Amino acid sequence: MTISHLSSISSGTERSSAATPLIEAADDSVNGAVDYDGNPVHRSTSGGWRSASFIIAMEVAERFAYFGICSNLITYLTGPLGQSTASAAANVNTWSGTAALLPLLGAFVADSFLGRYRTIVAASLVNILGLSMLTLAAKLTSANLHDCQSTKNVSLCAPPRFLVTLFFFSVYLVAVGQGGYKPCVQAFGGDQFDGQDLEESKTKSSFFNWWYFSISVGVTMALIVLVYIQENLSWSLGFGIPCIVLVASLLVFLLGSRTYRFSVKENNKNPFMRIGQVIVRAIKNRHHTPSAISSEEDACPSGVNARNNSSKRNNKN
Repeated sequence: MTISHLSSISSGTERSSAATPLIEAADDSVNGAVDYDGNPVHRSTSGGWRSASFIIAMEVAERFAYFGICSNLITYLTGPLGQSTASAAANVNTWSGTAALLPLLGAFVADSFLGRYRTIVAASLVNILGLSMLTLAAKLTSANLHDCQSTKNVSLCAPPRFLVTLFFFSVYLVAVGQGGYKPCVQAFGGDQFDGQDLEESKTKSSFFNWWYFSISVGVTMALIVLVYIQENLSWSLGFGIPCIVLVASLLVFLLGSRTYRFSVKENNKNPFMRIGQVIVRAIKNRHHTPSAISSEEDACPSGVNARNNSSKRNNKN
C-alpha cells in the first residue's frame, strides 16, 4: 500500500514538472497582440524597450522637423515670400488649425483601414515628400531673390505665383502627414507594453515620461539649431535638414518592425461606424412614436438571448 502510494506521488510529481514548462511558455505569450507576420508574440522576444526605443527616436526626429517649420514660418512668409504681417499671420493660423484638425481624419483611417503601423509609415512618406517639395520651393525662391538683387529690378522681387503655390502645397502636405502620424505613434508605442503584466505596466508609465522628454528634446533642438540656420545661412538648408532627419528616422523605425507588437482587438467594429449607424437609425425613426421605438428595442434583447441560448445548446451538443 505504501509503495503504491509513493509511486502515485512520484508519478504526479513528474506530471506536474512536465506541465510546468508549458505553463511558463503560456505565460510568456502576450494576449491580444501579434507580430509582424500575424503570429502570436512572446514577451521575451518582442515589445518593451527594445521596440519603444525605435519609436521614441522617430518621435524626436518628427518633433524636430515639425517645429523647425512652424516656429519660423511667419518669418519666411514675411521675408522671402514678401507677405504682409497680417496676411502671414492669417496663413500661419489657417495652416496650424488644419494641422490640428487632420489627426481626426488620420485616426479614422488608422482604425478603419490601415492600422497604426501602416498609417505611421504612410504619413511619414507624405511628410518626407512635403519637406522635399518645401526645400525645392525655398531653393527656387532664393534663386529668384538673387536675380532680383543682381538686376535691381523691383518687378522680379515678388516670387512667381508658381513658387507661392508650390510652397503652400508643400506645407499643407506636411500637415496631412502630421494628421496621420500624431494619433498613431504614441498609441503604437504604448502597445509595446502589456498592461496586464505588472512589470511591463510599471515600465509603460516610464515610457510615457521618456516620451514627453523626447518631445522637449526635439522641440529645443529645432528652436536652437534650425531657426539659426534658416535666418543666418539658408532657408533651403533649414528645410532640407528636417527632411534628411525624417528619412533617417523612418529607416530606424522600419528596422524595429520585427520586434513590434501589433494590437489585435476582439471587436473590430469602428467607433465611427457605430456613430454613423446611430445617426442612420435616428433618421429612420424620426417619424416613429417613442412607444413604438421602445417596444422595438425591448424586442431586440429577447431575440439576442434566444440566439445566444441556441448557440449554447449547439455547443453542448
